[in-house]
Amino acid sequence: MIARLRFLASASLIALILLCLAWEGWLAPLKPQGSLLILKALPLLLPLFGILRGKRYTYQWACMFILLYFTEGAVRAWADTGLSAWLALAEVMLTLLFFTVSVLYARATAPSRLAIATTAASDRIPPT
Repeated sequence: MIARLRFLASASLIALILLCLAWEGWLAPLKPQGSLLILKALPLLLPLFGILRGKRYTYQWACMFILLYFTEGAVRAWADTGLSAWLALAEVMLTLLFFTVSVLYARATAPSRLAIATTAASDRIPPT
């Protein structure tokens, strides 16, 4: 289960980075020649390596950090029209997925839960 959560968090974060780059670079930039909003993808690189390595602390702060992108997506989904609104909805969905998976990962890898799981697993092993 933990490996699946790590994969989903990594995939949704990478997809969000790619979405931000494509959205503001080519698909629906604010200006026809491109927009400096493409730089909004850069802060998403901060948690990327910790997420890929499965660092619990990164999952904890990244799930709060991602709410900025959720807010931006919700505002633009409401205010923009056409393709930009659909891309904003995709951003909202990816941020919700990342948030949910990050919270579940942080909960599943809590030291207290790991200690309980280890104790339970050792109790099941028959003595030799």
